[in-house]
Amino acid sequence: MGIGQVLMEDIKFDEQGQILTGSFMDYAMPRASDLIGFHVESNPVPTKTNPLGVNGAGEAGSVGALPAVTNALVDALSVLGIKHIDLPATPERLWRVIQEARGKSS
Repeated sequence: MGIGQVLMEDIKFDEQGQILTGSFMDYAMPRASDLIGFHVESNPVPTKTNPLGVNGAGEAGSVGALPAVTNALVDALSVLGIKHIDLPATPERLWRVIQEARGKSS
């Protein structure tokens, strides 16, 4: 979820407020083939604050991906003097940032 939010997911509207990315044909979402393989391990630690022992769920697991992926992009492009990238860092947006850093018009 976090990688998709950083690299792909971009909601766009026209001048009248009509959504232009209303389907998955227009709104990119990562698939397994877009990423490398991951080895995932679990370290369950039941909480003592409720009778079921459950912790928070949902988007909490994606929170760290946003700064990690964004910092990796900025780090990789820092050789060009790039210190900031607006999100989502779509391929087009990255290309434009690189062209600007090289002094070329995009």
